[in-house]
Amino acid sequence: MIEVRWHGRGGQGVVTSSQLLAFAAIQEGKYAIHIPQFGPERRGAPVQAFTRISDDIIQVRCGVLNPDIVVVIDPSLLQPQFRSLILSGVKDTTKIIYNTPNPDAAKPIDNLETYVVDAFHIALEVIGRPIYNTAMLGALVGVTKLVELESVLDAVKRRFSGKIAEVNVKAVERGFKEVRKIE
Repeated sequence: MIEVRWHGRGGQGVVTSSQLLAFAAIQEGKYAIHIPQFGPERRGAPVQAFTRISDDIIQVRCGVLNPDIVVVIDPSLLQPQFRSLILSGVKDTTKIIYNTPNPDAAKPIDNLETYVVDAFHIALEVIGRPIYNTAMLGALVGVTKLVELESVLDAVKRRFSGKIAEVNVKAVERGFKEVRKIE
């Protein structure tokens, strides 16, 4: 079983990304579960979502405590006051994928396998708004190959329609192509 923990802020699409990844896995015949975690927080408050993907039935129905992959959608969550939340329960083998407006200056996080993508600029260029979740979903798939890119694109087209689907498909594709490992 692969466990993904998503971090972002309310209104950035953290929950939607987790859900789209689970839908893509299910379309491929895998078992998947998506668990959002948020309360009455206002837009902009830190939120998490969890995705589990397996070839076997998933019986765990709680948040991800020891993630295989951590996706940080909002770069401000890498600041010291949130770092313990982001790194909680990570293993030596955990992959970190984070959004940064300056990939050239990005640093690895705590000697973990670290990947970056400028999802902020992808979103502004493709969607026209700073909604970076689908670019980050594309980056996750580009790094992990948990599911096929086509499955994610199909999930996006099923979830959205018209122009919204079109721009989000482009954002996924750009995130998939532009993510890179930090050495």
